[in-house]
Amino acid sequence: MQLDIRLSAARGAPGALALPVYSSGEREFDDELTAFLADAEHQGGPGEISSLPRPLRKPHKVFLVGVGDGGPAGWRAFGAAVTRSASRETSVTVELPADLDGDRLRALVEGLKLASYRFREVPLAADKAPKLRKVHLVGPTDEAAVTAGLVTADVTTLARDWVNKNSADKSPAWLAGRIQKAAAKVPGVGVRIREPRELADEGFGGILAVGGGSSRGPRLVELTYTPKNPTKHVVLVGKGITFDTGGISIKPAAAMLLMRKDMGGAAAVVGALLGAAQLKLPVKVTVLAPLAENAVSGGAFRPGDVVRHYGGATSEILNTDAEGRVVLADALAYAVRKLRPDVLVDLATLTGAQNVALGKRTAALYADSDDLAEALTVAGAEAGERMWRLPLPGDYVEELVSDVADWVNSTEVGGGSVMAALYLREFTGALRPRWAHLDMSSVAWSDGIDKDLSKGATGWGVRTLLRWLEAEAV
Repeated sequence: MQLDIRLSAARGAPGALALPVYSSGEREFDDELTAFLADAEHQGGPGEISSLPRPLRKPHKVFLVGVGDGGPAGWRAFGAAVTRSASRETSVTVELPADLDGDRLRALVEGLKLASYRFREVPLAADKAPKLRKVHLVGPTDEAAVTAGLVTADVTTLARDWVNKNSADKSPAWLAGRIQKAAAKVPGVGVRIREPRELADEGFGGILAVGGGSSRGPRLVELTYTPKNPTKHVVLVGKGITFDTGGISIKPAAAMLLMRKDMGGAAAVVGALLGAAQLKLPVKVTVLAPLAENAVSGGAFRPGDVVRHYGGATSEILNTDAEGRVVLADALAYAVRKLRPDVLVDLATLTGAQNVALGKRTAALYADSDDLAEALTVAGAEAGERMWRLPLPGDYVEELVSDVADWVNSTEVGGGSVMAALYLREFTGALRPRWAHLDMSSVAWSDGIDKDLSKGATGWGVRTLLRWLEAEAV
């Protein structure tokens, strides 16, 4: 559903009207609405909603929607609740307080737009599809905030679409082509796609090993956005496993069901770069998206194999289902040796251990730099994408040392998310003090409707990275 969100100078005579309710009760309403709120026991909690029908009058329906304490998270929940509750209306007018600042207005727009997201391989019948098409915002005329909210929602939606796409269609070549088409629509973005022959010629052994079991060969997508006079250069790396069987260390059937989401990191970093380019942020951004399908065949890599990564380091493969870190290692090493950015951040649906440790709504953050960890955490809080910093204990690294190679790609000592992060850190070289890793395995997917999230792919990370890049531009 395409939702048209616009600022309006005046309320006019709307058919449906949405009004914010604060948990503090600071806003006064007319007698009718005050009595209705009291009768409904509306507490003003974020996204809490009561609707008052008013037949034969205008507006014919008033939605009273909670914003909590009035922070960005409350306004994002407000927007999502309005979109969902007014889905049978053709349009709705939202009356905003005059002092609503840009951060809250942006969050509202994101909530409105993202809650309208639906993904189906077969479209809904017309009589079951939402009717809401227009939202008029009456209040502050901050066009920049509205634009930022719309751009952020659009690139998050793009990431969601790619993650939701079934893997029968979503080969590495298909996804690389979609990224190329999306990038072609945004001025200032360049694309290079390495195919298997180029990967072999340049020494990307990890990507080739993981993709070797599939008839649909791997790719490495390199996207670059270069503004005039950039303040710094950031490289974003995203895991792009288009389907993960586990390889020869095959997953149980139930664990394979949602493995179309295993390229969520790649989708997020691409979305963030496209958003940065559309918002014309003064930060140079390069994205590396190693794309591969981890399949089972005579060509699949095996437990016990030794893989040589870009730059020469080697990994002994103890578990072919720990494949994401193997492709990321190539991309990280390439970023360090060839791109030499100021900051390096990777995102990956990497481990089930992240879900065990932090659950379905919190990603794991790893970084040696306190400043970088804090900056990402703050950006995530502003975006509504929570993360928690976990440690990188130096004495655990000895468990990653191989008898026959430099490193092993998997261990049995526990702390799976921590061990994966420590493995990746070994490929960051001189950028180790300026590197961060986000393990986003569980948060990439929502099992049901939750505020601005629909069931399915969340596009997690796009909003966090965009806000972080905006802060880095200062």
